[in-house]
Amino acid sequence: MNPSTLDDPELQALAERLASTDAQVRRIAVMDLGDLADEAHAPWLVAALRDDTPAVRAAAALALETMEQQDAVEGLAQVLDDPDAQVREAAAHSLAELKDPACAAWLLPYANGGPARVRAAVLRALRELRVPASAAPALAVLQEPGPGQDTAEAVALRREAIGVLGYLKHAPALPALAALAVTDAVDEVRRAAVGALSFAAGDAGARAALETALRDASWQVREEAATALGKLQQPAATGALLVALDDAYWQVRLRAARSLGRLRSADSVAPLLAALGHSISNLRKEAALALGEIGDAAALPGLEQAAHDPDPEVRKSVRLAIAQIAAAAQSGTPHGA
Repeated sequence: MNPSTLDDPELQALAERLASTDAQVRRIAVMDLGDLADEAHAPWLVAALRDDTPAVRAAAALALETMEQQDAVEGLAQVLDDPDAQVREAAAHSLAELKDPACAAWLLPYANGGPARVRAAVLRALRELRVPASAAPALAVLQEPGPGQDTAEAVALRREAIGVLGYLKHAPALPALAALAVTDAVDEVRRAAVGALSFAAGDAGARAALETALRDASWQVREEAATALGKLQQPAATGALLVALDDAYWQVRLRAARSLGRLRSADSVAPLLAALGHSISNLRKEAALALGEIGDAAALPGLEQAAHDPDPEVRKSVRLAIAQIAAAAQSGTPHGA
């Protein structure tokens, strides 16, 4: 690229900065070039992927995330072998942003081994592409024993592997996910595993793990478990969710109320009516909505009393619930039936 051959003064100045002997100047020039988002500049960015300075190469890899032409994709694939982990991670990110499943062919080899940070980045990219072939390396991550499982990189790797398996709804991974949900030493990993189990409708092992997770020491894990149990659509989970309505954290109670509404069990009516008197308005709102989903006329007196709640959002939810129950009675088919 010869700056003297460019007609546009702005591009000429940019080209001169890209050729600077100062790596920081080149890096900022690459970032400015990426901000222009012009595919005509892709060859400049691909050339920057061969810069001597890793920070410049990483910036170029990130700047290529919107470039779909073949030379850009091939350039990103080539730097998955870059000696610098940050560059490899940036390349994996940009390949994922292209949302092209064909990119998985370049990513998959790097998911099977190497530094945890790079594998995590590649798995995060593969999650977005949702290709079935990414299930095997993701499951292999969850089956890897060894020390150092609580390091930031190891935690990120397990979390991204869980994300891949959850997005793919990979049934063979359910036992490993269920085990992680209750035994992993890291709260963040347990929470991710709990969330991934929400696709396992009808699986008794998943339900058992989620019910155990409702007693986890971390309230964020309990909150995720309460949400996931509702998504499983298993009425047998009602009892555990009713217990969660008494959790010390209102966030867990809120998710439990929401899930009880999804399960539509008449056994939930009385506890949800009690939740209408909670001091947290968001919980009162969720309890009203859940009662509407259940559709049991026995909830009407309590809802009518809550129609004067001081919070307008709660009053709105109460009105909606009353209307839902009235509609259910008119049709002769209560929601909880």
